Amino acid sequence: MLGEFEYLTLTATTRLGEHAYGAAIRKEIEHATVHRCSIGALYTTLDRLEAKGLIKTWMGDPTPQRGGRPKRMVRVTASGVRAASAFYAAVRRISDGVSWEMHRAAVR
Repeated sequence: MLGEFEYLTLTATTRLGEHAYGAAIRKEIEHATVHRCSIGALYTTLDRLEAKGLIKTWMGDPTPQRGGRPKRMVRVTASGVRAASAFYAAVRRISDGVSWEMHRAAVR
């Protein structure tokens, strides 16, 4: 089973499509979670996801905006799609019938 940050990384990568690379993925995660995302944590997660066969990475072309440095491009593999889909389905199943709004009001 995926961890939460792995799922967020796979989802952000999928959302970005052919424009998925480290900084863009980080921005997407920060926008969705409204929390700061460490670039080190992101690259550690990308390495782990690639070792698991859930993503594929490669170095893109150098760009002038990056001082001639290439971007590490990312795409989700078929195994990554299956893992993210299974994680999302599990969250939906466990959440079925739970109302966080009602629970939050009860603990006040």
